[in-house]
Amino acid sequence: MTRGSQKYYLRPNGLVDNRYAENLLKKKQVIKVNDAYFNNIEVIKKDTKKKIIQRKNLSVENFINESRNNEDLQKLFDSLQMLSKNYNNKLFKNKRFLIFGILNITPDSFSDGGDYFSLENSVKRAKQMFDEGADFIDIGGESTRPGADQVDVNNEILRVMPAIQRITNLKIPISLDTRNSSTMEFGLSSGVSIINDVSGLKHDLKSVKVISKFQKPIIIMHMPGTPKNMMKKNKYNDVVLDVYDFLENRVSLCEEYGINKSNIILDPGIGFGKDFEQNLSILKNLSIFHAIGCPIMVGISRKRFISNISKEEVPKKRLGGTVSASLIAMNQGVNIHRVHDVSDIVQSIKVFQQIIN
Repeated sequence: MTRGSQKYYLRPNGLVDNRYAENLLKKKQVIKVNDAYFNNIEVIKKDTKKKIIQRKNLSVENFINESRNNEDLQKLFDSLQMLSKNYNNKLFKNKRFLIFGILNITPDSFSDGGDYFSLENSVKRAKQMFDEGADFIDIGGESTRPGADQVDVNNEILRVMPAIQRITNLKIPISLDTRNSSTMEFGLSSGVSIINDVSGLKHDLKSVKVISKFQKPIIIMHMPGTPKNMMKKNKYNDVVLDVYDFLENRVSLCEEYGINKSNIILDPGIGFGKDFEQNLSILKNLSIFHAIGCPIMVGISRKRFISNISKEEVPKKRLGGTVSASLIAMNQGVNIHRVHDVSDIVQSIKVFQQIIN
């Protein structure tokens, strides 16, 4: 949110025990973001040169008092408070979290390339993940691992469409992971429920028009450049605020094309054009993205940053790190997760939520 030459950001923090939160909420001593309650709000102020000129952490009470005469801060605070009401009811169906099960119909994805490249294997895997608790099967026909080459659009369509048709016939909801408007249109015409674009609708300029035409939910992710060169483009003034600005701008673009904000999900793009420290900075500050006013999704399953900590080089053996990072995200009010190991993540989140509530 910008005021003249300055821009403000709000990051809820200071997690509060749910046993006391409802009473504190009535007294306006905490703010609720999805299932999480926070008693502090960090206010960050940046000038036009993208330089941070102020950081201060206020109690919710003090923030409310200090923001009375600042329209921009009030709008950001209102956006935080309205977040739960902005969720797409058809998407969540009153569920407290959503799981997107990853189905890579590719020969070269970083974790499971080739495992589900055949039609029979991909359909079998989709059924398995759905039975394990996945709300959507996230189908992709192009690897977006660091250094991956771009796949021809026609080849991408030939990879994903047979699986989409078979899985749709099984009444299993599908999210289509693609950067290409033609693939989006084929998928949406065949029953795909959601589009997941790792380029944030920047790769193909026709994509935003397709989303507007079908009025289906869109997941907008941050990635600098392309999978081929993104790790060479990870230069940021402040990675958290720069990713925030990108996502905020893409939401504004979508709204200009008539896409309802309740149909937009944001993904900060862990591992996409971010090194180890940059990934950790985003994971520590996930709650800042709530002020944009859209649900947040994280894709942290089996990612490289886990091996930087645990020294586990085999992606399929990074489940423990995935669970840990997922629960850190839940503690910041993030309740949409894109994962490989559906059964284990669903179990961990259910246990986590039952204990804290």
